[in-house]
Amino acid sequence: MSDMIEVVIDSIRVSLMSQQRIVILRERDAERYLPIWIGVYEAESITIALQSVEVARPLTHDLLKNIFSQLEARILRVEVVGLREDTFYGNIVAETDGRIINIDARPSDALAIAVRTHVPILVARTVMESAGIIPEEDLQEEQTQGELPAGEPEPVEEPDERLSVFQDFLEGLELDNTDDDENHEKDE
Repeated sequence: MSDMIEVVIDSIRVSLMSQQRIVILRERDAERYLPIWIGVYEAESITIALQSVEVARPLTHDLLKNIFSQLEARILRVEVVGLREDTFYGNIVAETDGRIINIDARPSDALAIAVRTHVPILVARTVMESAGIIPEEDLQEEQTQGELPAGEPEPVEEPDERLSVFQDFLEGLELDNTDDDENHEKDE
């Protein structure tokens, strides 16, 4: 398993642009993150399990957990095993009758089961290396890309230019008009 990296669910975020959900996996012993786009229902299912919310009837992932249990199959771990053409591939690793079985799964479903069964979440090292992000490096990279050549002053926008939109708006307001409106209503 040295080609796998253990992660934990750091958070589930909502994209402000599209309202899609993103699960953020964080490497257990480092500050490297793996964002994975997931569906709304899977995000809700993961969140419910993370927050230990009790539901009246089993949700789909609770049902799957119950099926494994009834078949006396023990879930050992879930894995994010691949990334091809912007699609992540997952795997549920279970043991039954002394045999290890690998069940192909979407990472979001595997994660929803992992939080219910309290098993480790692993990511293939190749996936983490190709899609993982380290915040400090990304910030430094952005700063380096945005830097101006030495000796060139940073352009400063004149305050009058930035505020001119507000000035035009305020000048267009007729504040004395309120008395006229009241008088006009009385005349009718």
